[in-house]
Amino acid sequence: MGDDHGWDETGYNGHPFVKTPVLDEMASNGLRFDRFYSGHPSCSPTRGSFMTGRHPNRYGTFAPGWSIRPEEITIAHLAKSMGYATGHFGKWHLGPVKKASPTNPSKMGFEEYLSHDNFFELNPVFSRNGEDPQTFEGESSEVIIDETIQFISKTNQSAQPFMAVVWFGSPHEPYSGLPDDLKLYDNLPDSLDNVKVKLTSNKTGEPTERPLGEVLRERYAEITAMDRAIGKLRIYLKENKLDENTIIWYCGDNGTPKSAARTGLTVRGEKGLFYEGGILVPGVMEWPAMIKKPATSKSIAVTSDFLPTINEILGTQMPNRPIDGTSLLPVIKAPETARKEPLCFWGINANDLVQDTTPVYIDSELQEGTTPLVKKMGNQYTRSFKNFVYNHTTEAHFGGTRAIMQDNFKLIIDGTEQDNLTAELFDIEKDRAETTNIASSHPGKVQELSKELLKWQKSVLNSLKGNDY
Repeated sequence: MGDDHGWDETGYNGHPFVKTPVLDEMASNGLRFDRFYSGHPSCSPTRGSFMTGRHPNRYGTFAPGWSIRPEEITIAHLAKSMGYATGHFGKWHLGPVKKASPTNPSKMGFEEYLSHDNFFELNPVFSRNGEDPQTFEGESSEVIIDETIQFISKTNQSAQPFMAVVWFGSPHEPYSGLPDDLKLYDNLPDSLDNVKVKLTSNKTGEPTERPLGEVLRERYAEITAMDRAIGKLRIYLKENKLDENTIIWYCGDNGTPKSAARTGLTVRGEKGLFYEGGILVPGVMEWPAMIKKPATSKSIAVTSDFLPTINEILGTQMPNRPIDGTSLLPVIKAPETARKEPLCFWGINANDLVQDTTPVYIDSELQEGTTPLVKKMGNQYTRSFKNFVYNHTTEAHFGGTRAIMQDNFKLIIDGTEQDNLTAELFDIEKDRAETTNIASSHPGKVQELSKELLKWQKSVLNSLKGNDY
């Protein structure tokens, strides 16, 4: 999974500048998802959806820096139960990675991990299995791929099947790149430097403003380095005759951020928003044993689908709790298969739920992070987490931006009945840029989707109160 890697920032999706030869080859050889979505337009919630198959609001992972809950059952738990070696490498962002944390990768099902509480740049700092953080010299994507290869090599020697979750720190800002990767983007249009964007200074960790061309040169260099690292893993698998029946599945965690100013496909919005620009991400899969010929799927898919898909492939028992994702195995077998159930999104307003007296779900000391990063927050270069206990919910808790997709329709609702409720309906097949709100001409569809969305929200809030455990 890439960090802040938007749908348009791949060569195979027609980006005018970005070079991603490995992802392009995967898209041309395997299964390409043209409507792959992140479970949320920001990172921690999306990562929770990947791990659990459940919407992050069910367990209080509302936004970046909100942890998962220890009672959640993850994709790693399922694989481990079937005898798979499980490893996590790179960004975690679902709680601290230190040993004492009840939500570190080990506690969530991974036997081995080399992980960071948040994102990282060149020469990253990681914790190995909860021990004190240490610096690893090198380009960060290559560092974690090398660790992944060592993990796979060890399991291969004992003929044990494996599952590795690799979450890159790229291309999240602040950006940096190796000289040879930067050279690839020396000739970006001069006009890009006429625009200034805000991002983090690599020198101070404080906010700064820089010409867009300079920024994109570094960002695109990170994407190319990440792409190359994925290629290194593919080469290892092939050389060791592991490629035929190994699934390699790549996606982004949310759409392109403002600091990257979209230069590829024109879609509406960016990271943090529920328009396509905030949740539409790259999605490609290789599995030669099953995917015999190249294919493209227009079926709606989402990061919540990882767990149900792996569950069906492994034949494990689905966790006995509401699951929002659906298995994509039918799509893998027949790419024209359409999604049957609607797909829902929700940016819950945590301020409506959390009061000064709301009890914490996990002791605050256990939620303190230890792995430093470049970007400063307050006076700290580390990140801590939070999660709260919710004993009851009210009508006011149903607010915040939410969306529902079914077939080609997408409904976005914001506000509450008492507070300027707005509804936007789009036909994504005809209007991917979401330029024309057709809600007024399809009142029946708006009503139908609104009812489905509200029903789903009630289920989510019931989970949030801990009733699934």
